[in-house]
Amino acid sequence: MKPRLSPQTLEVIDALLAAPREWQYGYDISRNTGLKSGTLYPILMRLADRKLLETRWEMADPGKPPRHMYRFTPEGLLFARANARAGSAGSRRVALSMEHG
Repeated sequence: MKPRLSPQTLEVIDALLAAPREWQYGYDISRNTGLKSGTLYPILMRLADRKLLETRWEMADPGKPPRHMYRFTPEGLLFARANARAGSAGSRRVALSMEHG
């Protein structure tokens, strides 16, 4: 099932596409997109539930909490490349119109 591509979801996809095969921390994705955790983490969970992202925990130094990391699955990378905004208003309108169609 195709996830709903809100503008915020497209921001997350674009941020992950900056280094599509690398593990990225949720905090870094938040910093790069400007999205608050209450918006970002539900998007990441939906993408992971749909098998578009894989996740793992990285154990931190003693006394620091483990960090959740994300990267595209092979299917997720194909999906992301097909749905990325490509930085133009025209492609954003196409992607957004596909959400409602």
